[in-house]
Amino acid sequence: MSTRSMSTHSAPLTSWSAVRLVASREIKQRAGSKAFLWTTVILVVLIVAGSFLAKTLLGGENTLTVGVTQETSALAEPVVATAEGIGATVEISTVTEDEGRTLVLDGDLDAVVLSAEGGTVTVITKSTLDTELSSVLTVIAQQTVLADQIAELGGDPSEVSRAVAEATVDVEAIEPPRAIDPSQIISAYLVGILMFISLQLCGAMIAQGVVEEKSSRVVELLLATVRPWQLMAGKVLGIGVIGLSQVVVLVAAAGGSAAAFGLLDGMDLDLGATVLSTIVWFLIGFTMYALVFAAAAALVSRQEDVGTVTSPIIMIMMVPYLVSVAVAPFAPDSPLVVWLSYLPFTSPLIMPTRVAVGGVEMWQVAVVMAVNIALIPLLVWLAGRIYSNAVLRSGARVKIKDALRAA
Repeated sequence: MSTRSMSTHSAPLTSWSAVRLVASREIKQRAGSKAFLWTTVILVVLIVAGSFLAKTLLGGENTLTVGVTQETSALAEPVVATAEGIGATVEISTVTEDEGRTLVLDGDLDAVVLSAEGGTVTVITKSTLDTELSSVLTVIAQQTVLADQIAELGGDPSEVSRAVAEATVDVEAIEPPRAIDPSQIISAYLVGILMFISLQLCGAMIAQGVVEEKSSRVVELLLATVRPWQLMAGKVLGIGVIGLSQVVVLVAAAGGSAAAFGLLDGMDLDLGATVLSTIVWFLIGFTMYALVFAAAAALVSRQEDVGTVTSPIIMIMMVPYLVSVAVAPFAPDSPLVVWLSYLPFTSPLIMPTRVAVGGVEMWQVAVVMAVNIALIPLLVWLAGRIYSNAVLRSGARVKIKDALRAA
């Protein structure tokens, strides 16, 4: 909708009609912009690529391939049992020495065991021996020494080796750590990045839009039809719709690619709760930060000055963002993460990460949401006052204390 059609509207506008009119104008202007469309496309591509990378990294457990000759075939069972004891998986193949050397050079075998005598296990490897395999063969070397001693005493070395390999330590933890599934960590990481990027992009659109209208004096024509708070509310609502649409597309891309690549198979991730939490917290976080961005942008009159008023807001956002991607996915119950997830302005960036990882009670999420929502009317009043008293002032940057005074 053009500025002219808004200013020549014949019938008096109700508050909701004015807000809706401004929101419609913002949606038409912003949603079709090449910058917004290309940003969304790039983010979708990055999300799908990230899912593929996660599938590659988590696609299966590392299996060690070991060859044994006819002379060392008796070591096959002890090697497998010892590997299982340290959480490794070994596949055994029986080969000749020449075949083994060829397979090792081709990368089809990690190592070939040639002999095990006198406490020394001789193996062939292409370059360096895998750390886990080295540990396994070290144990085997120790077992051969023990077997020789047992044989001299008339015992059965194979039975003793099997019993030693299967020996375990039973640990009883008084406060066992909560197991976090890899899919939960990845989803928490993606949610943290998505929330920060979306909130920052939408905030930047609002700030640039406010200053653009102010510097071009379009705002004066708009305010001939609508009130300042209606203009601000419409701008926030319109860009909020655009931002929500983008978040839904990105969340759908993340969930769809994760399902397509099989990342959710056998995982503990509650996809429904994670998606719902991300969308709801985006709406709450966007509303809070959008009001702050709009009020801050009204203080300046030039596009080159936007950074001076929005940089402090972005710096404040950086703190919970860094916690949400660097700490929360791995230690969601740490005091720092828990307390920041309770505070307004930081909770929209951290609480959805905790929900993705799991372990946070839904009543806690509901209480924090209620606190943030209860703060929004105060932000509407404060941001509306600053915006109303500063948006028509041109020239030098308006001080916040001056903008708070009644016009």
